Amino acid sequence: MSTPLEIRPLQAGDRAGWDPLWQGYLRFYREQLPADVTDHTFARLSEQRDGMFGLVAVAGGELVGFTHTIVHPSTWSKTSYAYLEDLFVDPAARGADAGRLLIERTALAARERGSDKLYWQTQQFNGRARSLYDTVASLTSMVLYERAL
Repeated sequence: MSTPLEIRPLQAGDRAGWDPLWQGYLRFYREQLPADVTDHTFARLSEQRDGMFGLVAVAGGELVGFTHTIVHPSTWSKTSYAYLEDLFVDPAARGADAGRLLIERTALAARERGSDKLYWQTQQFNGRARSLYDTVASLTSMVLYERAL
């Protein structure tokens, strides 16, 4: 892909381009969400509500990737931390630095919102993403546990 990439905030008018990317992301992780959850998620991200914001990568007028981030208080900081919950780049657009640019712009946006740490997680099997993450952040020794409520 030789088209220049633009990284910008997710906007309400991006829904038609965001939906296929979101569905591709969910398919990758073998997840399904009800339509009302997707609607609610998009609204919070595009309106920057509830501490959430989204960024998109745009090439040739088309959305080719996104990040979704949640800024939250931390007991280990006087400011806040930013959790990069979702990052996805269309498979056809990979290899053009969209993932790296999205992470860098997400870090900048989080810093502008007062955060002093950006963190994220990925599946152990996601080797391609992990090879990028190894160049832009430090792998920690933390183990993640979940409990459905």
